[in-house]
Amino acid sequence: MQLIDTHCHLDLDLFDTDRHEVLVESRESGVAAFIVPGVYRSRWQNILRLCQDETDLFPALGLHPMYMDCHSPADLHELERHAASRNLVALGEIGLDFYIHDPDHRKQHTLLEKQLDIAAKHQLPILLHVRKAHDQVQALLRRKQFRHGGIVHAYSGSLQQAEHYTRLGFKIGVGGTITYDRATRIRHIAATLPLDTLVLETDAPDIPPAQYHNSRNSPQYLPLILNSLADIRNQSRAAVAGATTANARHILPALPAH
Repeated sequence: MQLIDTHCHLDLDLFDTDRHEVLVESRESGVAAFIVPGVYRSRWQNILRLCQDETDLFPALGLHPMYMDCHSPADLHELERHAASRNLVALGEIGLDFYIHDPDHRKQHTLLEKQLDIAAKHQLPILLHVRKAHDQVQALLRRKQFRHGGIVHAYSGSLQQAEHYTRLGFKIGVGGTITYDRATRIRHIAATLPLDTLVLETDAPDIPPAQYHNSRNSPQYLPLILNSLADIRNQSRAAVAGATTANARHILPALPAH
């Protein structure tokens, strides 16, 4: 069965010593495509180069709300240029993060709005990073009438908020958190939402599954997330794998069909 890791940071230095081996083992475990998001401009060229060298890696570039001090107005012009190039599968990761210490709500909101404008102009889906700000993001998506959907990565909101996202055309990213028995709320959400609203992700090197707690996460562990999702939904691995892969291809139409 083919799986798609819709969010993994394989460009990071933590993979420099064994990236090739990680990719080989991930492919052998069934991962057929890897989405590599950008978080600030200085990493973008590394991501593009990596995705050019590896034909099953696909780039998404964005300006992340946790790194506001790293961004400049020129970065938005550069992001626009890359979006116009048609080399991206999505814009991201972008969003609002009001969980961090002393967030600048206004600056984050302005940055997200400008990136939404770029995504809309070039008809790109978005990869959303949202913490403690789901209502604000949804209000902005509605006000901007954003119509190109995307994925809410590492989802942390309520079931009702998740349902609002799906009505706005988004898929919900399911990752290593669901492998922890104590994560009852997100496990309930993953079990309750319709299967056609879910996609798989690792967020490697972060959020490892329970079996590798306190270790570096890797796309090769994506089958463990699949197994947990199938178990809590009481569905077969094949059904969940097929549906989540189809969902990813649907929401990210620039991915090749096979």
